[in-house]
Amino acid sequence: MNGIGEVVGLANGMMPEAQNVPELPEVNDGTASNPAEVIDEAPVIDIIINNVVSSFSVGCHLELRQIARCAHNVEYRRESGMVTLKIRNPPTTASIWSSGKITCTGSTSEDEARRAARRIARVIQKLEYPAKFRNFRIVNVLGTCTMPFNIKITPFSQTYREAASYEPELHPGVTYKIDHPKATLKIFSTGSITVTAPSVSNVQYAIEHIYPKVQSFAKARTPEEIERMRQMKEERSPTPSSSDDESLSEFPDYDEI
Repeated sequence: MNGIGEVVGLANGMMPEAQNVPELPEVNDGTASNPAEVIDEAPVIDIIINNVVSSFSVGCHLELRQIARCAHNVEYRRESGMVTLKIRNPPTTASIWSSGKITCTGSTSEDEARRAARRIARVIQKLEYPAKFRNFRIVNVLGTCTMPFNIKITPFSQTYREAASYEPELHPGVTYKIDHPKATLKIFSTGSITVTAPSVSNVQYAIEHIYPKVQSFAKARTPEEIERMRQMKEERSPTPSSSDDESLSEFPDYDEI
């Protein structure tokens, strides 16, 4: 596998092991006479995990109306046959069905998704249900990153016809699919890439896999584009976390029998 080593780093601090690093485009400090030769000098590509979807079961039947009446921050959706419950730390929205199956969205890491799921199970348990924490799994992960260059997506899609699909009339980006490990990428001409995969490790592998391919179709950014991207990066701020007033240390995991 052609990894990109130090070029790729997860936004939550996880860094892959050092590997052979493909040569990056020459960095320019913005003083070049030809704007087309100006390349964004950011040497690190951060993978930002935007959403982790998980599911688990509490192993008992749930009365949705009773949960809607007694729990906080809930909404009973009769037409969908479920209750949505929101918690602030970690910021998560849970969809609860009467069968005991629960789906959680909004977390930004697999550990955070598990912690959120355990808090939801604790809420159900406090409503006097014999809730257990069973069958937890990560269903889907959404990650994004921005390459330090623009991408010529039309010739890219023509070169990789077996995996890439580009229909500009329907969508502005190229859809690129990886079978092993499974991942789907949306590649845009601005250098922005969105990855959907079953795990965070698959997201990281997808970026490592696609980097040398899109690098062959790199297009230099103008100083105006570089400045605009810097401003967007400065405006991005992490979501503040509130204090966690509930301990989950006494809530054990249960394996399905």
